[in-house]
Parts: sequence; structure tokens; C-alpha cells
Amino acid sequence: MLMRGADGPVSAPRTLFAFNTREDINLIATGCDGDIGGLSTVNFDLDERPEINKSIGKAATGMFWGDMRTQVKAGMEGKIRGGYAGFRNKNRPTMLGNMLEDVSTHEYLALRLRVAGDPRTHNSYFVNIQTDGPVSTDLWQHRLYFRKQDNSWENIFIPFDNFIRTNSGEMSENQMIMFREKVRSVGISILGGNSGVEGKYELGIDSIGVVNEEDVVQPPTSKFPFPHLQFYPKI
Repeated sequence: MLMRGADGPVSAPRTLFAFNTREDINLIATGCDGDIGGLSTVNFDLDERPEINKSIGKAATGMFWGDMRTQVKAGMEGKIRGGYAGFRNKNRPTMLGNMLEDVSTHEYLALRLRVAGDPRTHNSYFVNIQTDGPVSTDLWQHRLYFRKQDNSWENIFIPFDNFIRTNSGEMSENQMIMFREKVRSVGISILGGNSGVEGKYELGIDSIGVVNEEDVVQPPTSKFPFPHLQFYPKI
């Protein structure tokens, strides 16, 4: 089942996911290496602190947080890889199949985020998009680059054309255009394994949406999206 904007032209800015109520938070799935024998932790909660949300006029926002650890539990050495955690929207079943998003009339993914926690973790976040394309195991990824490092909110715009196609954690040899007509899930992961990044991480998230060039209020992310490819399972 495809979802398009019901109001105005389909190319108008559109929110895909908001993170402002407990109902919104219940639609999120999380995972980390701790689920299979690692030592990292993951949480996704509703943050109702006025000092955090007042500046954007919200009563509450989402908070992705935990402890990033690259080591694993005794006996699991060499069997699993530590150093990852992430979240994404859950599947949304309907009578006509899972709900999908058609973002083919938009050029940018737009995220309102704030980065906090241990400064060492700030450069270890990636955005992940899964589509209902011909290869179900494909995952499209782009590193998150933050301009603000002071626990304040910022808008981040990533061109869809800059996402890199991966499969099983490896960059796919054959790159192709993302199947944006049928987006199944959008999420964010923190990957500390290859770079040895450990510490307490925290990422605030208000919304994920789609926009076009005329709606971008600052230069979009244009750095190479995947400078340090890392192998981790999908969340």
C-alpha cells in the first residue's frame, strides 16, 4: 500500500515520521549487538524535558541513546562483531500489504536532529533506508554529518542520490538508483566497531520527512557518504 501526501501537490514538503508522542515511539523497532552477545545497549524513549524541546516548540521528542561497546561477552569472541545499535520504523501491515512511502517526487531526506552524548560518538551515525525493490536485502546508507555539537537542534538535508547501496553490510559493487517509489523503512544506526568508538551516545530526533530544493534552508550534506564501510547486520 503506497502513501502519498493527501494535501496539496505531491512535491510539497511531507513528514514521514514524527517522534512527539508515546504512540509515535511505539512504532519504532530497535536493535544492537547486545541482542546477540555483545555489550552495547540501545533505548528509544520519549524525551519530555522542556529545556531540550522548548527551542523547537515541541512538548516531547524522540531520544535514541545507550552505551556503545566494541567488546563482546565472554565466549562470543570471534563469533559476533560488537559496536552497533540502531532503530527504524516497524513494518506497518494493512489489508493490502505493508504500508510503503512514495518519495519519488522529492529530492532530499530531511531530518531534525540534535547530537549529544560522548563527543567521540558524534561522527559514527548513519541513515538507513530500505525499499521494496528487487533485492529485499539491499540497504541504502549515508553518514550523518552534524554542524552543531552543542546539544542543539539542527535540520539536516541529504540528497537521495547520495545514498550508497549496500548488502549484508558491504558496499554493493553494482550501484543503482534507489527505488524511491516504495520505501519500506527509514532509520538511524551508530556504528563504532571498525573505528573503535566507544562511549555513551545520545541522539534526539523530532522528525523525518522529504523536501525539494526550494525547501532546503541550508547547504545539504555533500561529503562522501560512506568513508568507512563497516559490516553489521540490519536492524
